[in-house]
Amino acid sequence: MSPRAQTELDRQIAASHRRFAKSMEERTATMSVETKEAYFAILTKLVGKLEDPDKQMREIMQEMMAEAMAEVLHMIQG
Repeated sequence: MSPRAQTELDRQIAASHRRFAKSMEERTATMSVETKEAYFAILTKLVGKLEDPDKQMREIMQEMMAEAMAEVLHMIQG
């Protein structure tokens, strides 16, 4: 990937992060307490993993898929 394309991709990622944060801030106002708790549990696990500089993104995603699935299934069935 060229440096210019990589810079553009970095810009797009940053813009998506901003959109994500804004969207979730708007949604939390209408979420039930149970949904907020489940979201917070998943988000906290993800952030903790992302803060570990020794973890590769692939490893983080594999772990999160396994860990978040239980929360998602609980929400769907709930």
